[in-house]
Amino acid sequence: MAKREKKPERVYEPAETTQKLTEILPQWTLKEGWIRRTYRTSGWKATLMAVNTIGHLAEAAWHHPDLTVSYAFVTVKLQNHAAKGITDKDFELARKIEEVLMWQPGADAASALEGTPEDPRFKYLKYAPVVVG
Repeated sequence: MAKREKKPERVYEPAETTQKLTEILPQWTLKEGWIRRTYRTSGWKATLMAVNTIGHLAEAAWHHPDLTVSYAFVTVKLQNHAAKGITDKDFELARKIEEVLMWQPGADAASALEGTPEDPRFKYLKYAPVVVG
């Protein structure tokens, strides 16, 4: 695989970051120079599944978030340390994390995958309402 040439990364201003989050990642916020999102889970096993998923995506992307992990939630914080701010890397990884963690196969009527049952014993993520727009 050929190594890509690194180009300077654009750092978004806070107002631009907030606007972009509103448009593409409405569940994420900007706070203290980081874009962040807390995912609620049903307990420790679910939290570990979410953390491992985030870890896999971050490692594959070679862009690593800060995580706060507790019994029933995980908070993801992204900032490009090398660029000292929010860049396209942060938005792209946040979008991929959101896409994978919030995926609900049962929400697609055409899918052969039914998704987890409504029974609380099997739920593991507290899915955010679907935002259309």
